[in-house]
Amino acid sequence: MRIIGFTDGASRGNPGPGGIGIVLKDEAGKILLEAKRFLGTVTNNVAEYTALLECLNHVKELGEKSGVACTTLALHSDSELMVRQMNGEYKVKDAALKKLHSQARDFVSSSAFKFSLTHVPREKNREADALANESIDDHLHG
Repeated sequence: MRIIGFTDGASRGNPGPGGIGIVLKDEAGKILLEAKRFLGTVTNNVAEYTALLECLNHVKELGEKSGVACTTLALHSDSELMVRQMNGEYKVKDAALKKLHSQARDFVSSSAFKFSLTHVPREKNREADALANESIDDHLHG
């Protein structure tokens, strides 16, 4: 099964209260999963990588639960830095990001599915962005 994914990490204050949003869809556009989670105080980049890692875990879990493994994951993010780092265009200099980057690269390289990560403008990532911000709002105004 081919899965189209959207991830977003948000931080208010950078660092500040942060959250993530994830949306996974099948090729027909049917939503397979929506997830959000409050992270506590994080930088925006840590939130973006955390969203990526959680997305990868959700894809794995979906396959395990349904018995239909993902063959291709086409992932989209509005984080140009993370996308370029994951695609090898930028080096990762920050120590915290190096650890998260390494975890994500290891996960992808050990996965059976084909993986692509594409930068998209925020307007094309609205659903994941909304979930990330909802997770922060839910926590702050809960």
